[in-house]
Amino acid sequence: MRRLDLHMRDTDAFETAISAIKAAEPVDYLVIPVEKKDRRYVSIFLRDGSAQTLMDNLQTCLENEKDWRISLLPIEATAPKIEKRPKDPDREGKNKQALREEIFTDIEAGAKLDTDFLVLVALSTIVAAIGLHSNSVAGVIGAMVIAPLLGPILGFSLGTALGDRKLVASAGFTLLAGVSLALVAAVLLSFILDVNFNSRELMSRAEVRLDGMALAIAAGAAAAMSMAKGQGSVLVGVMVAAALLPPGAAIGLFAGSGEWAWALRAALLLALNVASLVLSALVVFRVRNIQPRKWIERKDAARAVWINIGLSVLLLAIAVFLILYLDLGSEVSIG
Repeated sequence: MRRLDLHMRDTDAFETAISAIKAAEPVDYLVIPVEKKDRRYVSIFLRDGSAQTLMDNLQTCLENEKDWRISLLPIEATAPKIEKRPKDPDREGKNKQALREEIFTDIEAGAKLDTDFLVLVALSTIVAAIGLHSNSVAGVIGAMVIAPLLGPILGFSLGTALGDRKLVASAGFTLLAGVSLALVAAVLLSFILDVNFNSRELMSRAEVRLDGMALAIAAGAAAAMSMAKGQGSVLVGVMVAAALLPPGAAIGLFAGSGEWAWALRAALLLALNVASLVLSALVVFRVRNIQPRKWIERKDAARAVWINIGLSVLLLAIAVFLILYLDLGSEVSIG
């Protein structure tokens, strides 16, 4: 259940907004008197599954108005108990999905390039590099958990699904900055930490295997699904499964030590993971019908989705060919 609050000017559009509210069949709504005579304030209590339709309808009828705002608030509990509606297959799916605006707000925050993001990337790279060098599974897993690289990948996928070029550009730049910082930090650490060819954790990042691609695809789908359902806490486990930062740290360690063949193999693993995550997240957002509100924007967004899916599939096909042809997935022998 959610509460939707509408603040707007007292214009002819108010009656249209009230009609849209009634059409949503809310549990209750109340027009609250306000101090300013030229303002209107409506508080609407909605069942799960009807909020997105009402949100879209209100934005449509108010898009030519000025000085309005819609606020959405979750309701943890209410009394007396609200009777459930008869089961409706179409509404059942919507009941379990967060609103487009909620998903956007959550993912946009994780795709933002700021000081905290850069600090976390630097710290997770240090932890990953030490873990890879010392063959510490705990260290590598710890680096996966604190690494924030999954955020911009989800931002890129959501921005594509919504046709939001600003989010796509912002998330893409954030991801590029994060990976670049990780590579630079790992290269600098390579002057302190020599390549330990006896470390299974390090050398496994030079193995590019089909099961790793399947794991990344499943992780991306799980991440997108958890965000679509408003369950962002699931992302901690997904970050471990996605394994983005350890290959990046391995690239830097290998490259800084002049081991370019190993560095290229680790780079292919990183690219494979990123492409798999983007592809699966795009598919999930598409299947969950997360798209722009306006029809013309949906058309442009659909084109962008299929272009990015095509590019991701092409990259994955090339990676599969290289894995099978060059036998990059064979286990690396260590001393």
